[in-house]
Amino acid sequence: MTANLSETLTLLLIEDDDGDAFLVEELLKQAVAPPKIFRARSIEEAKSKLTSDIQCVLVDLSLPDASHLEALEEVLALAPHTAVLVLTGLRDVHVGVSAVQSGAQDYLVKQDVDARLLARSIRYAMERKRADLAHLRLVQAELTAKENARLESALLPGPLLRTQAIEHLTRYLPGSGGTLAGDFFDTVQTPDGAVHVVVGDVCGHGPDEAALGVALRIAWRSLVLAGQTGDTLLRTLDLLLRAERKAPEIFTTLCTATISPDLSYARMRVVGHPPPVLVRDGFIEVVDGAPSGPPLGIFPDAEWSVIDVPLGQEWTMMLYTDGLIEAAAGEREELLGVDGLVDLVRRQGGIDLDRLISHVGTLSDDLAVVLLRGRSS
Repeated sequence: MTANLSETLTLLLIEDDDGDAFLVEELLKQAVAPPKIFRARSIEEAKSKLTSDIQCVLVDLSLPDASHLEALEEVLALAPHTAVLVLTGLRDVHVGVSAVQSGAQDYLVKQDVDARLLARSIRYAMERKRADLAHLRLVQAELTAKENARLESALLPGPLLRTQAIEHLTRYLPGSGGTLAGDFFDTVQTPDGAVHVVVGDVCGHGPDEAALGVALRIAWRSLVLAGQTGDTLLRTLDLLLRAERKAPEIFTTLCTATISPDLSYARMRVVGHPPPVLVRDGFIEVVDGAPSGPPLGIFPDAEWSVIDVPLGQEWTMMLYTDGLIEAAAGEREELLGVDGLVDLVRRQGGIDLDRLISHVGTLSDDLAVVLLRGRSS
C-alpha cells in the first residue's frame, strides 16, 4: 500500500547507520509523491543541510557526535521552526517519550516502521509543529497586547482637572505597524487654577521608546504638581531623556501649554513639535511663532521662547503628534500636513475629533490628540 504523502516534501534524515538510512529511504519511495531526502551522518554534517527548505527532520538519537536527548537538543536549536521526528531502537522507547516531552513532535521505533506509518507520522509531526507555532504566536500576541495595554495606560492617563469650564477630549491610535510608540499626553490643573497640558513624541517605535515616553510623562506631571514649569521643567526633562534613552540619537518633541485660571490666554512652548491648531471666536489658525525651540535631547544648552496666545471668549485648542499630519489622506493618499489639517478643520466648520480622524487615511505613525474647549470667564 502506498504511503499517504500527496505532495512533494523536503526532508532531512540524520542517521549514521547505512542500513537504517536505506530502509527509511526505501519506505518513503512508496509515497504517492516521494519526498526529496537529504541525508547527514552526524549533527555536524546536518548543520550545513538544515536550510529553510527542510520541512521535517528525521533524527536518530544515537549519532557519533551526539546521543540521546543531546542529539535532539542540537537539532531543535538548529531548526526551531521545523518539525522533528525522532527514530529510536526497541531498547530506547522511553527515550522517545522523553524526546516528545523535550520538544520533538513524535517518535518512531525503527523495528515497527512501515511505509504507511512513516508517512502518517511525518504528516502528523508537521501538523503538530504548525499547531505549536500557531499557539506560540498566539501567546506572544496576547503578551504583547497586555504589555501594550499597560504601557498605553501609563502613556495616556486620565486628566487631573477640577474645573468644569473646560471640555477635555483625547484620542490615541497606533500606527499601521501596530507597535506602540512613544507618543504621550497629560493634563493637570494646579492649585492656582491654571491648566497645564503636554503632548509629546519620542522618536522611534517599540517598547524602549514607549517606556521612555512613560518616564517623560510621569516626570512632567510630577514637576508640574511640584510647581516647576517653563524652562526649568524642559531642562529637567532634557536631562532625564539623556539619562534614560538607549541611544544618543533619540530625541523628543513636545508642546506644552499653560492656560490661565480665567481661561483668557495660554503660554506655550513648542519644542520642535507641530504647532497647535486654534479656533478663537470662530477663526481657525495655527499657533503663530512655532516652534519656539529645538527638540529635547539635541542641544544641551537649548533655549525655548515663550509663545503667549490670547484665547478669546470662546476657544478650542488642539495639540497633536505628527502622526496626524503625516497620515495619508484623500484619494491620492498624500500626507495631510499642517495646512491640510487646517483646511480640513475649516471645511468641517470646527474641530470634531471623531469626524477629523475619520477623514484621515493610513497612519504611518502613532496618533495622539488632546483637545481643550473653553469659554473665558
